Amino acid sequence: MQKPLTLMIASLLALGGSMGATAYEPGDIIVRLGATTVAPDEDSEDIVLPTDPATVLPGISIDDDTQLGIIGTWMYNESWGVELLAATPFEHDFTVNGLGIDGGSVTHLPPTLSLQWYPRGSQQGWQPYFGVGVNYTFIYDEEVSDELAGALQAVIGANKADLDLDDSFGLSAQAGVDIPLGDRFGLNLGVWYIDINSTATISTDVGKVKFDVDIDPWVYNVGMFYRF
Repeated sequence: MQKPLTLMIASLLALGGSMGATAYEPGDIIVRLGATTVAPDEDSEDIVLPTDPATVLPGISIDDDTQLGIIGTWMYNESWGVELLAATPFEHDFTVNGLGIDGGSVTHLPPTLSLQWYPRGSQQGWQPYFGVGVNYTFIYDEEVSDELAGALQAVIGANKADLDLDDSFGLSAQAGVDIPLGDRFGLNLGVWYIDINSTATISTDVGKVKFDVDIDPWVYNVGMFYRF
């Protein structure tokens, strides 16, 4: 399967180089739209239950989610640009390790501002780029599943449970490529690694459960770009 994919990418790069697309110029605005996937590479602390500290659960696992990515770049000059990564809200289900049950879901927005370097920005054809930046992740609409609520009731006698995750501020790194199919439009492939760290709190009527979660996702975008 890898050989056809490699040939396809090589063909696209060759096509991009032959389309005669003009070089990036100061003041250009590049808008990229595509399918953006957040794939957490999480590392979760153990969960120590209130009233029963002998019961320790090995943290949580977080599922991937794909949404519409809306990515804008302003070119300061031919080789340097400033990018803002935005998207429609991501919703992730999570599993409680050790119990093997659905724990609930969280929704977040991870806007990321990056300084980008375009090594071929002054040349025609395909445009690879690299960037570093900062991310602020807004986490909201946290929900505890019926399965987790039932488990907490059975183990510690909790009659209610609410979930809260702190927002996160961290660094990011990225790489990508624009493959022109015309003078102003073409395909885009991009990847980010984002440092997202949060503290989760499950509040019950018999006590609170707190544990740190390093979400640290890889973010992938496959889509189109248009240069204004």
